[in-house]
Parts: sequence; structure tokens; C-alpha cells
Amino acid sequence: MGQLWKGRFKKELAKETNDFNSSIKFDCRMFEEDITGSIAHATMLGSAGIIDKEESEKIVKGLSGILEDIKSGKLKIDMDAEDIHTFIEGELTERLGQTGKRLHTARSRNDQVALDIRMVLKKETDEIIEKLKALVEVLCNKAQENKNTIMPGYTHLQRAQPITFAHHLMAYAAMLLRDIDRLGDVKKRMNVLPLGSGALAGTTYPLDRNMVAQLLGFDSVSQNSLDGVSDRDFCIELASALSLVMVHLSRFSEEIIMWCSWEFKFIELDDAFSTGSSIMPQKKNPDIAELVRGKSGRVFGDLTALLTVMKGIALAYNKDMQEDKEAIFDAVDTVKMCLDAFTPMIDTMTVLKDSMRNAAAKGFINATDCADYLVGKGLPFRDAYKATGELVALCIDKGLTLETLPLEEYQAVCELFDDGVYAAINLEKCVADRLVEGGPSIESVEKQIEKDKKAISI
Repeated sequence: MGQLWKGRFKKELAKETNDFNSSIKFDCRMFEEDITGSIAHATMLGSAGIIDKEESEKIVKGLSGILEDIKSGKLKIDMDAEDIHTFIEGELTERLGQTGKRLHTARSRNDQVALDIRMVLKKETDEIIEKLKALVEVLCNKAQENKNTIMPGYTHLQRAQPITFAHHLMAYAAMLLRDIDRLGDVKKRMNVLPLGSGALAGTTYPLDRNMVAQLLGFDSVSQNSLDGVSDRDFCIELASALSLVMVHLSRFSEEIIMWCSWEFKFIELDDAFSTGSSIMPQKKNPDIAELVRGKSGRVFGDLTALLTVMKGIALAYNKDMQEDKEAIFDAVDTVKMCLDAFTPMIDTMTVLKDSMRNAAAKGFINATDCADYLVGKGLPFRDAYKATGELVALCIDKGLTLETLPLEEYQAVCELFDDGVYAAINLEKCVADRLVEGGPSIESVEKQIEKDKKAISI
């Protein structure tokens, strides 16, 4: 069929220009959405009397045949075509003759491509949400198995207070649920039909835009034709939401990498989700976690690319906007790939509960509970804090822990201590007593698990 705009030009397009201008290599993935959108458009043209009803039906049948042939492999997409829209319209015209040429009535490639990318990204957003839900479910299940697994909680990467591994996992579940919520919001603003905006100024034809919106599952139609063709906020919003997904996966990956090391040895990854060294036979490397951590930068770069492309574009459509697809498709594909590898890695990892418990027994992470014990005896917290700090320093000098420090040493620092202090600083009790909503106690974590499982079942 050649270029859709060829009539104005007297010379053939230079090969270098065509190669540079072409988008078929990355927009070919939108073939199903392009055809589905065209079927809805053709149906509306016939219903509104803009073209003959019989021709409308022929176009719909022809497009359906093209879709079936591409899916079956009978029809190969011509990678020398300018874009997927040109290829499909050209194929339709070849099959139907003059009737095929009527498809583009009351439509521009500007509003056509704006429609296609929204349709593609709606579907991709739904898929990513489902993958995030699957990861949250894995985290909930792992948390259920580890409600009693004591580990040290950290601040500044220093052992701080006792928590459970379940509580730690549910922190990531909370992050991912926010990601799911954000993606749902992005989809709401994405679910607006731009078709009917034309090139920039709408059309004189009596279009039924609401009919097309209904056929394609859009909530509403765009209210300004200039904005309809030039809006890519939804791409930027999606890339932003996906960047936050990658922030969360990257933070989790960092901890997985540390936990696998001999310095921590809190978990062991399944052999199916680890790799070895070409020279050091003892190595078992957390490559998936490292790659996820690295690929976060790639998604951040896609977001930056989209922001940079859009920041200086005057209304309405400009060719710069062709760059939206490679960036957002790369962000989508990267996040999906990371989730596909990350979720089973977490699901199959082995939790080394004794190592976690041993780490929690060191580092004086029950010092706050020791101070709280004195507060319960009537001592102001600041005085209790000072006394406990002196006890920690004493333990360090003597090579002891708060659990093994003799009672007389406690009482030499503060006479309010009695042998009840040993029960108060027991790690299991320290965790169990944190019954506050959102805390690490078994009861609290069970509520978190129940709430999160309910959230992902909606």
C-alpha cells in the first residue's frame, strides 16, 4: 500500500528516511488492538450511516479474517511497512479493494495510535496486577509459615529490635498492594477513548464516539480533541508506577542477596533459582535478585525518557511521540520478566530459622524491652534508657548478653530490677507483647495476612 500520506509528495522516500521513520518493529505488537479498534470504528461508521452498512460489514469481516490469519501464522507482518496501521489497512485494501479504503473515514493515524496504545497498556496493566497479586499471595503463604520465626529487625543495617520473618515479609506485601492500587488508578485515567479526535480537530462526520467506547470497553470519551491525540500522561503514569514496583523489588532483592551470604545465612535459594561460578566451585550466586536490582535502573530510564520526550512538545501530535512505545513497552516487559522470575524464587527459598534466631539473640535487640520493664516499675523512660545503656556497655565489657548477665549486675545499676527481667527480655515475649495493630506479634501478623489475602482476591 505504501505510505498513507504519499499523495502530497513527488519523490519516493529515501530508504534511510523510511528506516528512520518506521515504527513497525515495535508497534507490530499492537496488531490485535489495531484490528479490534478498527472493527469497532467500522461498525460505528455503518451504524451512523457514514458508510454503507453492507460495506461496513465487509470491512468487519475482512478485518476479522486478517486477525485470524496473523494469529494462526498464515499472514506474516511485513516488517518493511511503515507501521502496523499501514500494514493492516494495506492488507484490508488488497483483500476488499475500494471497500477497504473506506475504513479510514473520519479517522486519523493520530487518534488511531492513541487508541491502540491505550488498549495495549490496559491489557498489560491488568497482567502486571495479576502478577503482583501472585507475589503477594506467595508472601502471605511464606509469612503464615514463619509467624514464629524470630529474627532481628534492623535500622541503619544495625540490629535494632526483635521481629518475626513473617512481619518482615508482610512489609513487602504492603508495598506491593500499594503498587496494585496505583496501577488501578493509572488504568482509570487510561480508560478514556481518544478515537474521534481526528488529527487534532475532530471531524465533520456525525460520529457516535460513545458507541465505540462501549464496544471497546472504555469508561468515557476524551473531552478535547487536541488533548485526545497528544496526551501521553497515561504512559508516564504507568512508567512511574512501574518504577515504584521496581524500587520495591530492588529493595527486596538487596535483602535477599544479603540474607544468602555467609555473613547472614538467613535463607537459601533453591538450586533452580541460583547460579554458580565458572572458577569457584563453592559459589551459589543470587543472580535473579541481582538482575532484578540492576533492571530497576532500566525502568527508571524508561520513565526519564518519556518525561524528556513529552516535556517540550507543542500541541498537538508530533513525531517525537513515536518514542513513547519503545520506552513504555520496555518498562512493561522488564517488570513482567522480573516478576516471573522473582515470585517462584521467593516461593521456593528455604528459611534458615535457627540462623535468624541466633542472630536475634545477639546484638542486644531486647534492650528497649529491658528499658520498658523499668518503666513498668515506675522509672521515667529517659532514666530507664540510661540504665539499660549502662547494662549493654557492661555486657560488652564482660562478653555477656542481657539474658546471661547475673541479676546482681542488674541491681548494681538499678535496684528496681528483679528476676522478672529475664522473662521481660525473652525474645519470643518481646515479639508477642507487640500487639499493636501493624506490629510483629502473631495476632497482628495473622490479621495482616488475612487482610492482604482478601485484598488480592477482589
